[in-house]
Amino acid sequence: MSERRFDPTSGEWITFATHRQNRTFLPPANACPLCPDPKNEWDGEIRRPDYEVAVFDNRFPALSPTPPAPDVESTELYQVEPATGRCEVIAYSSDHNATLAKLGAERIRLLIDAWADRYQVLGAEGHTYVLPFENRGEAIGVTLHHPHGQIYAYDDIPARPLRKLKKAAEYRTRTGRCVECDVVAAELDDGRRIIAEGEHFIAHVPFWARYPYEVRISPKQHTHSLVAVSDEARTDLSRLLHRVFTGLDDLFGFPLPYVLGIFSSPTNGSPSVAGWDGSWDDISHLHFLISPPNRSESKLKYIAGTEQMGGAYSTDIAPEVAAATLRSKIPS
Repeated sequence: MSERRFDPTSGEWITFATHRQNRTFLPPANACPLCPDPKNEWDGEIRRPDYEVAVFDNRFPALSPTPPAPDVESTELYQVEPATGRCEVIAYSSDHNATLAKLGAERIRLLIDAWADRYQVLGAEGHTYVLPFENRGEAIGVTLHHPHGQIYAYDDIPARPLRKLKKAAEYRTRTGRCVECDVVAAELDDGRRIIAEGEHFIAHVPFWARYPYEVRISPKQHTHSLVAVSDEARTDLSRLLHRVFTGLDDLFGFPLPYVLGIFSSPTNGSPSVAGWDGSWDDISHLHFLISPPNRSESKLKYIAGTEQMGGAYSTDIAPEVAAATLRSKIPS
């Protein structure tokens, strides 16, 4: 089964990809599908003796350019459609035990270029929203330890990015300004929640952080995607990201689990779905979000009753306190 079903009570689409139940799960290091496998000894993905960054189609995609027909038929109440789109894997290094903190700013700079390239290519294929993300650590539910992320290309705008775009459209209609630009200006003016700053980008714990040590990274100037970021600014971003990843890994003395997402402008579709009659770029401001589940060295913040059922997050550490703690771990 590979299909999307619509929830008429919430307005959200849910993807069912039952073939993913049998995907590779925490294999031993000597059989890792993302390690170089030039002799095809364990059916790896990368048939080379070494590599820096590699991008390829996911063997177990939730979305596919040619998905099978749905198992059930649509009704007026229950809509169903094929789960179209693209799912890619992006491996950060041939080193099975590497982390972004250990790989350094130069490798992260190459990774930024790869993210930007795939955003452009997948958008040109006609997909509507391109979302690079990374799930790291068993606490997140990762199935491969090798350092890697994923890139999903959706044929519509997923629920959370669409909510962000709708709020940005409302804010711009009301004030004539970009809400993310105003957030960046407010954080620079206040300073208490900033954990690191470059010439072109800032990293801060959001005023409304949903996780105790959540980090948001944004360009200081209005920028819709990584494609619009200059070479100089990409280098600045790579250095800032390296500092942030180093600080997160030093926070409790181990590689911190997290979910990373990169939010950009939609690549196709009409802004009218967000209530905007101008360009996507008007209401889209590039930003990274890193959400670690840890609230202490040995305790996790679980997404439980008030979050799952109420959609109302509750956290245990004030953003200003979390930012001060993280700031002390960030290398200068």
